[in-house]
Amino acid sequence: MLNAIAIYLGGTLLVVGALFTLLAAIGVVRLPDLYTRMHAASKAGAVGGGLILLAVAVLSQDAAVSVRAIIGVVFLLLTTPVSAHLLARASYLSGYKPSSETLIDELAPNNGQNPVAKQPH
Repeated sequence: MLNAIAIYLGGTLLVVGALFTLLAAIGVVRLPDLYTRMHAASKAGAVGGGLILLAVAVLSQDAAVSVRAIIGVVFLLLTTPVSAHLLARASYLSGYKPSSETLIDELAPNNGQNPVAKQPH
């Protein structure tokens, strides 16, 4: 009984994790600039990878593998946002500007308003 529940739970986690990873890949292809692409890859990719690692932890018959997978989830969820933030900030300081559709640019020297963006009415 518990084995069947673990199989269904693990399968569900794998499918949902794969869907989040697919969503991240679609975001990288479809979004307009580096920063929105990085956002999609880091958020959806971290959740997708975390769910897949949780599925490994649930489906594994070995406690050592389950513990390593859970440690991997914690590491992934702690490091992905930090690394994405640092990469985005370094890209901005290197000269990569946001899309013209971006309404607020908090790092811009002109009080955060993007002069190219359309202002709301």
